Amino acid sequence: MPKPLNRIYADLPTTIFEVMSHLARTHEAVNLGQGFPDDPGPEDVRRKAADAVVDGWNQYPPMMGLPELRRAAADHYRRWQGLELDPDSEVMVTSGATEALAGAIFSLVEPGDEVVLFQPLYDAYLPLVLRAGGIPRLVRLEPPSWTITAEKLEAAFSERTKMVLFNNPQNPTGIVYSRADLALLADYCVRFDAYAVCDEVWEHVIFDDVTFTPLMSLPGMRERTVKISSAGKIFGMTGWKVGMVFAAPPLMKVLSKAHQFLTFTTPPNLQAAVAYGLGKEDGYFTTMRAQLQRSRDRLAQGLAELGFSVIPSTGTYFLSIDLAPLTNAPDDEAFCLDLVRNQGVAAIPVSAFYAEDAVRSVVRFCFAKHDSTIDRTLERLAKIPHLR
Repeated sequence: MPKPLNRIYADLPTTIFEVMSHLARTHEAVNLGQGFPDDPGPEDVRRKAADAVVDGWNQYPPMMGLPELRRAAADHYRRWQGLELDPDSEVMVTSGATEALAGAIFSLVEPGDEVVLFQPLYDAYLPLVLRAGGIPRLVRLEPPSWTITAEKLEAAFSERTKMVLFNNPQNPTGIVYSRADLALLADYCVRFDAYAVCDEVWEHVIFDDVTFTPLMSLPGMRERTVKISSAGKIFGMTGWKVGMVFAAPPLMKVLSKAHQFLTFTTPPNLQAAVAYGLGKEDGYFTTMRAQLQRSRDRLAQGLAELGFSVIPSTGTYFLSIDLAPLTNAPDDEAFCLDLVRNQGVAAIPVSAFYAEDAVRSVVRFCFAKHDSTIDRTLERLAKIPHLR
């Protein structure tokens, strides 16, 4: 009998994302489950990467990232978010945001430390916290507002709280948290002397003229926050695993050690292209937002016309419906399985983003698609037997 493997990973079930992707292929479904755009991404940025791999350096780049990318990142966040970051001591490049998250969690959490998590949550969070020996303290958010309250934070934070892991804009809900929400969370971080690891990969994918505020910018948070960004999300090229980490020097010193022993470095041609992309004119970013907002509105209008209750989304690629108002509606997982098998549309049940006490009525669609893809989706949804 072989010795057991690491139980945290060995006991993980097949994710709903794998299940739905397999069913989408099997049934030749329109796939609005996975969060990636139909568009290949900005051509000039892609060409910079191609040129850099042919004509540039293809050996090890510096562990902390190419100096040109670190400078470009510091300039970008000064311009867009008013952050003053030292590119030499407060900026690091990782092989994607998930690596950055893993490194931050492994750097900050020791066995027995409590970690505050907000659910629904990105599926990598909980296994990484458990692998680090952390004790999760889950804050349950509910539709349609997904509101953070003082009562919920009071129940989650304690003197044993070491870290809070916070996603804003939030996947899967599509909410962009207000400055008042952030101030409430910051107050608890300061009060309980907790670090904040901020998954802010969707920071540029925001709509309706909302303002994104990094938690790092709030009083008391500059020295205790790890900010994580993603070039793949900024430029709509999810296969480009280029993450960026920002933190004060004492934190960065330890974060860099975790990075050193996870991936060490990131392809230099992608780093060079991202450095170029971060310097693009404001018009690129505002046009990208406008185009995605148009797609969101196209899907939202179509869903509403079909009788679904659409939950507002002001960020990310995602829009959700709430099945609760429908008569005799199944739970979200049963609805999604039926949808992909019988109507040929793949979506994701939001209950899959809960570790416990899940909301079971919300279904997530990705709207970062061509008009033809959205229209084909709506045509197929229209064939669902009437649920009212």
